[in-house]
Amino acid sequence: MNIVQQIKQPIQNEMELFEKKFRNSMTTKVALLNRITYYIVNRKGKQMRPMFVFLVAKMVDGEVNERTYRGASVIELIHTATLVHDDVVDDSNKRRGFFSLNALWKNKIAVLVGDYLLAKGLLLSIDNGDFDLLRIISVAVREMSEGELLQIEKARRLDITEEVYYEIIRQKTATLIAACCSLGAAAVKPDDAELIEKMRKFGELIGMAFQIKDDLFDYTDGPIGKPTGIDIKEQKMTLPLIYALNTSEPKEKKWLINSVKNHNEDKRRVKEVIAFVKQKGGLEYATAKMVEYQQEALNILREFPESTYREALFTMVNYVIERKK
Repeated sequence: MNIVQQIKQPIQNEMELFEKKFRNSMTTKVALLNRITYYIVNRKGKQMRPMFVFLVAKMVDGEVNERTYRGASVIELIHTATLVHDDVVDDSNKRRGFFSLNALWKNKIAVLVGDYLLAKGLLLSIDNGDFDLLRIISVAVREMSEGELLQIEKARRLDITEEVYYEIIRQKTATLIAACCSLGAAAVKPDDAELIEKMRKFGELIGMAFQIKDDLFDYTDGPIGKPTGIDIKEQKMTLPLIYALNTSEPKEKKWLINSVKNHNEDKRRVKEVIAFVKQKGGLEYATAKMVEYQQEALNILREFPESTYREALFTMVNYVIERKK
């Protein structure tokens, strides 16, 4: 049994029922839209986000309800919408090894499908009066957009401090996982504000660790989802690079900024940047920060009684930083 199946084991029935409900909710009267949504549903990833929703709900309450299923569906719809729009923005032709929507159906259709999924997610909450869940997810969407724009703004000048970097990854990546976890708690314990906030924080910590792990992949060769040095080519300021910049002499700093800004297409120069960041201890520094976030998340879990759901979340937190891709 692989690690993802192991994590899914305690909520196997809930996940199967969720997939059925999610598939049915995607049916429309428009044949083209049905063809596209069928394509999306059949090329799903590991479905970590709905898994967070169900595991948290079961850990804090032992039960799930219809609100839990709707919450998981809203997360999945809105997450998929953001991915579809991301592929258009990035002009990306592949997603998880399959052709992206914009590669198969062109940008206009991809943008409209993204809008459709977003509206569908919002209406699912509104039609059922889940305004508390809608608020959680809407905050996440707003923050994800802000994070992306903040990153674009800073990438132009390459003047990202460590604090700004944490704010970018908190908004861009961690906020959606935070939403999954707070949503899992809110679906079953809507009146327990303290618990909902605790689970939001738990998800945020995992999201931070997850993104730093992604940053580290840029400096390692192996069976990962993206080629080595891709962040440097895209002028993305990641934690290992920020640390190297902060600990460099003025002359080194100038060379580093010039390399990322003007020579990011030069393979030899990118290799030199990677070697320089490693030599400066950027990888060790980023790894230590990632482990800090991971440990903080595990400490929150330890506050809950032992259960198979808590155990699965422990495995999930460790998987986030031990994964190979």
